[in-house]
Amino acid sequence: MPRVIECLLLDFDGVLVRYARHLRVRHLAASVGCPAAQVQAALFDSGLERAYDSGMATDIYLQQLGDALQTTISVVQWQAARIAACAPQTGVIERVARIAQTLPIGILTNNGALMAQTIPQLLPSLADALRGRILCSGALGGRKPDPAIFTQAVGLLGARAERTLFIDDLFVNVRGARQAGLQAETATDSRAFGKVLKRYALA
Repeated sequence: MPRVIECLLLDFDGVLVRYARHLRVRHLAASVGCPAAQVQAALFDSGLERAYDSGMATDIYLQQLGDALQTTISVVQWQAARIAACAPQTGVIERVARIAQTLPIGILTNNGALMAQTIPQLLPSLADALRGRILCSGALGGRKPDPAIFTQAVGLLGARAERTLFIDDLFVNVRGARQAGLQAETATDSRAFGKVLKRYALA
């Protein structure tokens, strides 16, 4: 039987929203007036995005991205492209909002530090519950599925690993969470999410 849950920790992309990288690339390309292939190469093929997710400073990241695209990339432009690539999973978000009335929630995502400012714009109904509780790998200096990142996350949230339920769309991350002592499950849509909540007596 699963232990009593005192904190709900969630992945972002793939759980709370559906993320389409090609839409992000297309939006940023249109914003700066360059080919989508150039944005794809600058952000992803170069390894720049992964470096940002792993701890590169935001100002250096935006500078390098702008240099590659021969322009200046503002925080607002970057956020607009990221938001354009995300489709909130309404059913999941509604379930989380109900849980947030009685349990602390948090997000642990493999993303650069700017996502901590961007996620509340995508999840306005959860913004208050998530204030100060959006943990990005780029700010923590480590990435899922490293068990150490989960240990760091629950410490920052003031939670206990064995009483924290983590939900991710990728089993490799779930396995890392379990190695760190968390309860952890996979879910990719509202139906699967609801089943997990029932299993842990949260719905």
